[in-house]
Amino acid sequence: MRARTLLPAVLAAALLTVTGCGADGGSDSAGDAGAAASKTSSSAQPPAPSDGGDTGSAGAEVPELLKFTGTTVDGKPFDAKTLAGKPTVLWFWAPWCPKCKAQAAETAKVAADYAGRANVVGVAGLDKNAAMKAFVSDTKTDAFPHLSDENGDVWKRFKVTEQSRYVILDKDGKTVYEGVLPGGDGLAEKVAGLTG
Repeated sequence: MRARTLLPAVLAAALLTVTGCGADGGSDSAGDAGAAASKTSSSAQPPAPSDGGDTGSAGAEVPELLKFTGTTVDGKPFDAKTLAGKPTVLWFWAPWCPKCKAQAAETAKVAADYAGRANVVGVAGLDKNAAMKAFVSDTKTDAFPHLSDENGDVWKRFKVTEQSRYVILDKDGKTVYEGVLPGGDGLAEKVAGLTG
């Protein structure tokens, strides 16, 4: 009975957190955002175990932050250890967010322009998988993987509390940027700086 009373309060707090559809601020350095992103939330469930190795697909050591698994919006298994050794853009979005839709074209362009040199992964949340699949199709962003994070596990892992956020990691898995980038402006320059 107590859970029924607590659930509306938790949902209301969550809605207040995400209704802004992203703030326009960001952090250009690892600073506090990097420190916060390097720890998992105590309320987050531990990541699912990977297949046991401590190296990614390119033989790079897998940082703790990338030791998680998930499922893409099209139902395929995803192991984040495959991201190790290359700069990585994690784009946290929600299907109903207009700012996220505005970021889609630039994010897809960066994914195509830096294919093989940097990873781009969408992390969809705050809705059901059917809406996430429709967003990917509508925005033509299907050339790179998108995780279906309905439970918010990856969002919690990276301390993301609102959609329309980018978390950019260097090749060693260190957070070098966390913020909005309206329309995706500046994303290409940030990735170029990590791959150049």
